[in-house]
Amino acid sequence: MKLDEFELIYKNDRNIIKNKAKSESKLEEIIGKQNVSTEPIDILAYTKDSTLIAFNWTLQGKIAGLPDIITWPETVEQISEILKYANKEKIPVIPYAEGSGVVGGAIAIRGGIIIDMKKFNKILDINDNDLTVTAQTGINGMNLERFLNDKGYTSGHIPQSLYTSSLGGWIAHRAAGQFSTKYGKIEDIVMGMEIVLPQGDIINFKPIARASTGPQFDKLFIGGEGTLGIVTKATLKIWPYPEKRTLISYAFPTFEDSLEATRQILRQQIFPAVIRIYDADETFRHFGHIEKAKDKVMVVFICEGIGRLVDLEEQITKETCEKNNGIECGEEPVEHWFETRFKVTDTSSTPTFQMVFDTIEIGFLWDKAADMYHSVIEATKKVKGIVMITAHVSHFYPNGVGFYFTFAGVPPKELTDLEFYQEVWDTVIKTVEDCGGSFGHHHGVGINRSKWMSVEWGKSFDTLKSIKKLLDPNNILNPGKIYENPWKERGEN
Repeated sequence: MKLDEFELIYKNDRNIIKNKAKSESKLEEIIGKQNVSTEPIDILAYTKDSTLIAFNWTLQGKIAGLPDIITWPETVEQISEILKYANKEKIPVIPYAEGSGVVGGAIAIRGGIIIDMKKFNKILDINDNDLTVTAQTGINGMNLERFLNDKGYTSGHIPQSLYTSSLGGWIAHRAAGQFSTKYGKIEDIVMGMEIVLPQGDIINFKPIARASTGPQFDKLFIGGEGTLGIVTKATLKIWPYPEKRTLISYAFPTFEDSLEATRQILRQQIFPAVIRIYDADETFRHFGHIEKAKDKVMVVFICEGIGRLVDLEEQITKETCEKNNGIECGEEPVEHWFETRFKVTDTSSTPTFQMVFDTIEIGFLWDKAADMYHSVIEATKKVKGIVMITAHVSHFYPNGVGFYFTFAGVPPKELTDLEFYQEVWDTVIKTVEDCGGSFGHHHGVGINRSKWMSVEWGKSFDTLKSIKKLLDPNNILNPGKIYENPWKERGEN
């Protein structure tokens, strides 16, 4: 099947690159002919990220977006020159790392130049006194973690996508890892960055433990999804590899009991590295073999660090669970989670059954978290075609939680798979916003959530858009994400 035979989902409104041969030649001057491609097989490889509905489209002979030129720069100066040229010609530029994002953040919906960061893969420095590591942002997450483990450290940042994501992707999407309750999210871990701004300027935020030198401008780029600048290097906190690790699991009669137990644990300033609550349906899917968990809500904990501290955390965690009707289930459920935590077979199997499948993660405070969970489940079940809607809770704070909803369904005959997909997304997000939560916890905005940004941010969204215009007056850097509603271009709300 040839590239031009695929159906294009996000059709480019206009041919931005007026003279592709000229642009290709200019890019070859900047980074070398071997680092530039317009070959159809390379273009095809960058037509989507890991947005789950795109797997369905691949089987249907459809592609999400169509870039014009693929580049693989090797230095920060080369990226700067590419952006200067793109600004002059008003050509879109889309930063691309491992392509593991699931909200469309790396899809070239307006064509343009892909900047693939994979050659920025070096670890530059490790400092034992400061407990920091400095690396280029194209480095693969597992490669970084393996390097640190070999030296006796951990990054503390272990997302499910660890094998298929990069440091730059974590920063771009404001990512959160499975061990985040102890070590924090990526915004807590990043200490310094090198960034290329949309017009080609190179700026540096030096690594520092803390400073009172005006607003935290550097934080603006964490979660920017490559729309405000391209992060090329970062310095991160690291920790000594844990001396001891304890595995704990409890089954609770109700979802409310599980939430209350974890809230009380954190209130006592006990921070297990991992806490995961599975509602009854997800408990059945993942832990159906655990007899004590039948018709209950499973919670798994991992405490790690210095042995004496781990022992205390284990004691208080168990006491608090038992005070809240928890039934101890031992280490086996946690070992099962460890064995399966990077497996995403649902992602690859559901499209073959012509089902639409996705996950939606949201943030909420403790006060009405259980009510919000029930409201989302009830509202989503009413969407025609829904087969499954479940949830687990994977990120915790003394003040709130991060929920992770999973849905699957078969679009009714009157709807396309994309229309059905949007209806479910809109139902979940509207319910969460109505309940007072945040529509995204750690996957970012991308295309899927962009239409809801004005609801999430309110009047301050105008200020955010003004910052984007100031830094990127020609709107070349990853256009159609965060600040715009690409659905309107399709005649949709």
